[in-house]
Amino acid sequence: MSRAPNYEFQEWWNKQREKNHELFTNDSNNPNNGFLTVEICSPNPDRTAEKDRARSARQLSWVCLLRFQQLANSLAWITNASILLLRTANRRISSADSPSDSSASRLYRIIKFFLFLVVLLLCVELAAYFKGWHFSPPSVVSAEAAVELVYAKWLEIRADYLAPPLQSLANVCIVLFLIQSVDRVVLMLGCFWIKFRRVKPTATMEYPVGRVEGENVEDYPMVLVQIPMCNEREVYQQSIAAVCIMDWPKERMLVQVLDDSDDLDVQLLIKAEVQKWQQRGVHILYRHRLIRTGYKAGNLKSAMSCDYVKKYEFVAIFDADFQPVPDFLKKTVPYFKGNDDLALVQTRWAFVNKDENLLTRLQNINLSFHFEVEQQVNSVFINFFGFNGTAGVWRIKALEECGGWLERTTVEDMDIAVRAHLCGWKFIYLNDVKCLCELPESYEAYKKQQHRWHSGPMQLFRLCFVDILRSKVSMAKKANLIFLFFLLRKLILPFYSFTLFCIILPLTMFLPEAQLPAWVVCYVPGIMSVLNILPAPRSFPFIVPYLLFENTMSVTKFNAMISGLFRFGSSYEWIVTKKLGRSSEADLVAYEKESDTLVEATSLLRSSSDSGLEELSKLEVTKKSVKTKRNRLYRKELALAFILLTASVRSLLSAQGIHFYFLLFQGVSFLVVGLDLIGEQVS
Repeated sequence: MSRAPNYEFQEWWNKQREKNHELFTNDSNNPNNGFLTVEICSPNPDRTAEKDRARSARQLSWVCLLRFQQLANSLAWITNASILLLRTANRRISSADSPSDSSASRLYRIIKFFLFLVVLLLCVELAAYFKGWHFSPPSVVSAEAAVELVYAKWLEIRADYLAPPLQSLANVCIVLFLIQSVDRVVLMLGCFWIKFRRVKPTATMEYPVGRVEGENVEDYPMVLVQIPMCNEREVYQQSIAAVCIMDWPKERMLVQVLDDSDDLDVQLLIKAEVQKWQQRGVHILYRHRLIRTGYKAGNLKSAMSCDYVKKYEFVAIFDADFQPVPDFLKKTVPYFKGNDDLALVQTRWAFVNKDENLLTRLQNINLSFHFEVEQQVNSVFINFFGFNGTAGVWRIKALEECGGWLERTTVEDMDIAVRAHLCGWKFIYLNDVKCLCELPESYEAYKKQQHRWHSGPMQLFRLCFVDILRSKVSMAKKANLIFLFFLLRKLILPFYSFTLFCIILPLTMFLPEAQLPAWVVCYVPGIMSVLNILPAPRSFPFIVPYLLFENTMSVTKFNAMISGLFRFGSSYEWIVTKKLGRSSEADLVAYEKESDTLVEATSLLRSSSDSGLEELSKLEVTKKSVKTKRNRLYRKELALAFILLTASVRSLLSAQGIHFYFLLFQGVSFLVVGLDLIGEQVS
């Protein structure tokens, strides 16, 4: 490495030369310049100059040694940092993947082999590109060198043996894609018709808002309210409070807090909360199971086996993060009056944290379409839809007739809905009655939730397929259950989404004889995304991230579908979705105000320990236990990111514009998700 010139020394040297020239040299025109010229000679050598030169040599060696030491330290730091990075990545990958998820490990091995294959193919294509074979492919006859002959043979094998089956698989996926797109269009047309004709369920009666003097409480049916929960430290207060202040005669309502917590501190907190509301005159019970079998289904089944349940006609179910409005029962129970074949009244979810981050915004788009379109259209036209597991009211007679809660799947809500439908019961969905709840804000929690939601239906399909065929419902209802409800929306959708956009599309870049048209890659997905986002019009700026994120989630949904279909161990895992209790403080203040009026009406004295400030301070202490964690790494998403980015480089060589941009942006989307850079990192 060349050193910079020493300008300071050069300047000093020039000044010294000018000074000596003025002192010892006369003007050239002076005839006596020879006389005035003086030659000065030192009798002794200049020891100072030699000393400076020696010092400069030692300093130079010291500088070189210092540079070598810095270089060695840098190399050591880079080595240690690389080792630490690999260890951290391995630890975070291990913590992100469940050890019992055998289907995920199998899928990862397949994706890893696929990654190795596309990287190898990219190296071959780059070599061919620089040789000029990309523009004028060599043939076996005209090949001169051995490498050229091998590449010519590869072109023949690619065209004759590899491309045809890939094109056939692509055509099958395109047909499935079009069928699913037609289903989405039909659902949207049905939703438009409902909006245009203003079709909605009607109740034969209404309950007055608030308390009315002289009203007969016998006009109100007996309602059981259940709140199943498990280690819900962050949200137990707001859920219990929201249910306890509901506008319904207290002697006609019983609240069951079904606690499956294995944390003793959480058990004590929930039990204390229940005792507080008992002192305020609310009929509320605390139930805790010693053996947590069957997860939520086992919890509900155990609660329904109590003898006192026989006195109640309806049961309302709310998950721990749901906060029903005070008049929830008065808006839902009247629809059962005069409809003896009505089993379920389902209400819509509304999200308190839908604008918290990009992940919650994208979830809001999906769930808005689910409730606004799917649930509403199925309710109006066929009186059936999948129960959402919460924010609904069931007729207890219907639950008993169809066999009650069963522990055979992780989607007990869908299971009991299908069995009730096969028994001839009808469902009603109320789009204008909303129940507040919370969306998962971390990708880890969302991924586990989606795995359960997509593996459970495949478990259920295997178990109830024969029951559907043997049932007494019409052939149209059987066909709807088998082909639309299960196959098209639960199996075909994740299959073609993952296979078409994550496997076939990258392979067509390396096997150009098999092609995917631009309308499959860009135009049809764009139109479907616009349709999906219509129920949430404020989310239109996120239409491109939504399209990319849905394709990114296809690997999780595909893995879950395969896991449930073939009964892998991970399909039976139930992991409670992590909540944060975003609206706790504001809601608790409102609940305390409502409870004040409740106490006055029942003439009960509040103890000093029941003040709202104390409850808020207790909540603050519990909220401090939520700690921020570091983001994790998800190896399947990262491997697919490198596959798509590798394929985008190949598409750039062949100048495929739309395919290149789609592969590039989709690869970046997989990379962002694989690095856990979407959503919050919460413990």
